[in-house]
Amino acid sequence: MDGVLWRGSQALPGMSEFFERLFARPLDFVLATNNSSRTQQDYVDKLARMGVSGIQARHIVTSGTATVSYLKTQYPAGTRMYVLGGSGLKRMLDCAGYELVGACAEVVVCGIDFALTYEKAQTATLLIRAGARFIGTNPDPSFPSPEGLVPGAGSIIALIEAASGQSPTIIGKPERAMFDAALRQLGARPEETLMIGDRIGTDIAGAQMLGLQTALVMTGVETEESLRASDVQPDMVFAGLPDLIEALLPSRSYP
Repeated sequence: MDGVLWRGSQALPGMSEFFERLFARPLDFVLATNNSSRTQQDYVDKLARMGVSGIQARHIVTSGTATVSYLKTQYPAGTRMYVLGGSGLKRMLDCAGYELVGACAEVVVCGIDFALTYEKAQTATLLIRAGARFIGTNPDPSFPSPEGLVPGAGSIIALIEAASGQSPTIIGKPERAMFDAALRQLGARPEETLMIGDRIGTDIAGAQMLGLQTALVMTGVETEESLRASDVQPDMVFAGLPDLIEALLPSRSYP
């Protein structure tokens, strides 16, 4: 959602109209984000503050919710987990019945942690070296903010990977687990679904691997130079949501 619908707390041009057109059609949709720090309700509330009503938890898939869904297939409730991540991710894991601990963890879950310290990184590293499974919510090295690109979960995961010598299991885009979770929540097949994103390496590449149509908006991390240099090319490219709306959701198509 960052880089497509908003940047930080600032809505990007066309956001409100985009949802108006989706609801007017109506078209089924999910909002899939690699941000693991917030819950589904956090995003519902954020969109409401931005003036977008009608969004429900069923419309939201995060790398955090996808990670919890994956962990449920691997570990029973009560499994001890150490979390590098925000309060949203911790709440989701706690609600799933996992025990969040600071030592003797069987699994280390690593996402974006805005309060990261050396001590936290050290604990995660030592746990993994002692045999704990290493799970990463998403590989994004950075994300757009009002000040520019800032470190993302992928940068933290890379730090722990380098220190522990172990590669993580990644859940978020471009991995299949994230797209499967979104399609399952949407109740749609890949060939009838369009992925709109701002990042080629995660949004576009992951969607194309599963057979989704893709549209890149240039309001996030990509530049004209990075687009030209990429081996992965989206099916459509738009400067932003206003151009996408005009091309794909024109007002003249309404009854």
